[in-house]
Amino acid sequence: MFDQLLSDIFAGDGLIAQAVPDYRPRQAQLELAQAIEKAALDHTTLIAEAGTGTGKTWAYLVPAFLSGGKVLVSTGTRTLQDQLFRRDIPRLRKALALPVTVSLLKGRGNYVCHYHLDRLSGDDRALKSRAEVGQLRHIQLFSQQSRTGDRSDLAEVPEDADIWNRVTSTRDNCLGQECPFVKDCFVIKARRQAQDADVVVVNHALFMADLALREEGITDLLPDVDLVVFDEAHQLPDIATRFLGSSVSSHQLLDLARTTEAAGLAYARESTNWSEAGKNIEQAARNLRLVAAPIEKLPGRKATFQAIPNGPEFDEALDALLAVLDKSLQLLGIVKEKHPDLEAAHKSCLDLRARLFRWSQPDRQGRNALRPAPSGTGAEVDRGEPDANNDGLPQAAKMGGGVYKEVGVSHDDNALIADDVKQAPRSKRTDDDNTPAVRWVEHSQHHMRLHSAPLSVARIFSRFRRPGQAWVLTSATLSVNGDFGHFVRQLGLWDATTARWDSPFNYPDQGVLYVPKALPLPNSPVFNEKFVEVLLPLIQASRGGVLILCTTLRSVDRIADMLETHFEDLGIDRLLLRQGESSRRVLLERFQQGRAVLVGSASFWEGIDVPGDALTLVAIDKLPFAPPDDPVLEARLNLCRTEGGNPFMEYQVPEAAITLKQGAGRLIRSESDWGVLVVGDVRIVEKPYGKLIWRGLPPFARTREPAQVLAFLKARQEPLPDALPDVAKTS
Repeated sequence: MFDQLLSDIFAGDGLIAQAVPDYRPRQAQLELAQAIEKAALDHTTLIAEAGTGTGKTWAYLVPAFLSGGKVLVSTGTRTLQDQLFRRDIPRLRKALALPVTVSLLKGRGNYVCHYHLDRLSGDDRALKSRAEVGQLRHIQLFSQQSRTGDRSDLAEVPEDADIWNRVTSTRDNCLGQECPFVKDCFVIKARRQAQDADVVVVNHALFMADLALREEGITDLLPDVDLVVFDEAHQLPDIATRFLGSSVSSHQLLDLARTTEAAGLAYARESTNWSEAGKNIEQAARNLRLVAAPIEKLPGRKATFQAIPNGPEFDEALDALLAVLDKSLQLLGIVKEKHPDLEAAHKSCLDLRARLFRWSQPDRQGRNALRPAPSGTGAEVDRGEPDANNDGLPQAAKMGGGVYKEVGVSHDDNALIADDVKQAPRSKRTDDDNTPAVRWVEHSQHHMRLHSAPLSVARIFSRFRRPGQAWVLTSATLSVNGDFGHFVRQLGLWDATTARWDSPFNYPDQGVLYVPKALPLPNSPVFNEKFVEVLLPLIQASRGGVLILCTTLRSVDRIADMLETHFEDLGIDRLLLRQGESSRRVLLERFQQGRAVLVGSASFWEGIDVPGDALTLVAIDKLPFAPPDDPVLEARLNLCRTEGGNPFMEYQVPEAAITLKQGAGRLIRSESDWGVLVVGDVRIVEKPYGKLIWRGLPPFARTREPAQVLAFLKARQEPLPDALPDVAKTS
C-alpha cells in the first residue's frame, strides 16, 4: 500500500509534479523513498548513499510525513537546517496537503536570552565599541518583535559578532525556573514546540549534545521520536568525536576569572577580596599558557600530553591552577546561595576544575586517580557526594576527582550548541571510561586549549538507537567505490542495511576529469608554482567561475598570491577571492555573481551549491589526506598499527576518497551543468591506491592531455552542442 502511495506521489503527474513546475520524476528518488519507508516500518537502520541530483531531501521527507510517528531530521549544518525548515518542508507540505506540524530546534546559543540582554543593557562599560552599541540596539528591538529569538533572523548583526556571546545563555549560567524572564524564554518556547511537533529539524551537533547528555542520564534536550533521519551523515563521525571529547580553553578560564570577580563584588562584597580571587584565577591561567608556549613552535602548534616539550613544568603549572580553582570553589561555595550569578560562577568553576583534572589523568607515570583501586585494598573512589567537613564541596572535586565530564566544544557552526552539554556526575557514566582516548594541547598567539577525544565513538553512538526506533543515514558520500565498511566501522552500525543510488546526471558528457601529466609530486617545493601554471590556460579558456580547493590554508595563500601576480602580468580580468579575506557567506555571494576565481580550503569542500556558468571549473591541488599533525588521527593510526592493521589503507585512503568525492561534487549540480575537474595530485593515477580513489568519483570522461580539456571548454562555450570533442576516457 505504501509503495503504491509513494509511486503516485513521485509520479510525473503526481501531487509533487502538480505543485512544483520544475519537478522531474526520478526512479532513484522513488526507490530511496521506498527503502526509507521500509526502514521506518521495520524499525531498522538504513545507510543510504544517494548521488547528487537524486532528490534525497524529498525522498526522506515524504516517508517522514506519511509515517504517522514523530520524526527527527538532523542536518550537518545550520544552513541546511534553516533551508529545510523555511523552504523545502513548507513546499512539500503544501504539495501533499498534509497537516504536519514542524518545529526548528537549535542550541541555546542561537537564541537571545532576555536575562543576559537585560544585564548587558544596564552595563554601558561592557560594550567594547560604537559598533556594539548599535548592535545592542538592534538586538533589543529584535527581542521585542521576534517570535523565535533566533539570531539567524537578525541580519543587521553578523552571526560571528562577539556581542552574541553576552546576550545568549550557556547551560551553566542559565537561571532556569529562577529567571525573572522565564515566561518569555525563547529556548523554553522552542523546546516546547519541539515536544509537540510531528517533525523536528535539528543539526548533528545538537543531536550529539543530546546523545552525550543521555549518556549521563539527562533527557531534557530532544524529544523521543520514532524515526531519525541524518542528512549529510558523512559528517557524523567527526562531530561525534568532538562532542564525546572534552575541551578547556584559556578564554574560558579568563571568563571565569571575570565572572567570579564581578559576581562576588556585586552580591557578596563583604565575604572576601573578590578582585584578588579573580586575579588569582587569571594569573594561574596565563601562567599555564606561558609554560605551554614552546608548543607553538611544533608542527600544527599542537602536542600530545606525553609530547609536551617541558612536561614537568606544564604539570606543575596545571597543579597550581587546580589549587587556585579549589580555593575559588571554597569561596563561591559559601556564598553561592546569595544570588543566581554566584551559583552560576560556582557551577562554572566546578565544571572547569573537574574537566582539567580529568584531562590530567593518568599522569606521566601512568597513575590514574580516576580509576577505582584494586578490589581488596580497602580503598574507595569518591563519586562526588558532599563532604560534610568542607561546606558541601564534593570530595572528588576537592581532591581532583573529576566527577564531571564535558561533552564537546566545537569551534565552527557547531560551537553555538556546545553549551547545551551539561556536566553530569561520573557515577552515571558507563564503562566507556575505558575507551582509548588521546589528549593534546593546542597553542597559538591568542589562545590555548586542552583537548581530549575518544579514538572510537562506535560503541556509544551505535547503542543510542532505542528499540523500536528507525534510523536513516544519508549523504552523497558514504562509501568508497561502493564499499560502506569504513563508515559502518566508525559508527558501529553493524546491523545496518546499506544501499546506494547513482546520480541521474550524465557525467561522461557533462564533465571531464583532468589529471595533468606535467605536475611533480605534491611534496615538491615547486608544486604550487607548477599547479598554477597548469591552471592559468584553463582559467583563461573558461567563461564560468573557478573554484580552487586546497588541502591547507598555507596553500590557499600561496596559490592565491601566485594567481594575483599572473593575473596582473597577463591582463586577466577576473575577480580573485581567497578564504580568510571575508566571511564564507560573503565570499560565496560574490562568487555566485559569475566569472570569479575563489581559492579556499576545508570549509569550501562541501555545502556549496553553485549551478550554471557561475562554476565551470573545480581544481583540487592534492589528495585530501588528513594532516599528520592531527593528534586524533595519529593516535587512531597508531592503534590500528598496534592491532596489526594497515592504517593507510584502512583509514587514510578511505577518508581521502570520501573527502575528494565531496570536493568533486561541487562541479555538477544540475542536469544542465557542465565543467572540468582538475586534480593536481598525480598519485591518483600513478599509485596503486589511486585507482580506489578515482573510481569512487563520478564517472567523468577522463584525460591527461591539456589540449583535450581546452577543446572541451571551447566546444561547451560555443552555441552548437554537436561540436563536442571526443575526450579520451583513459586512466
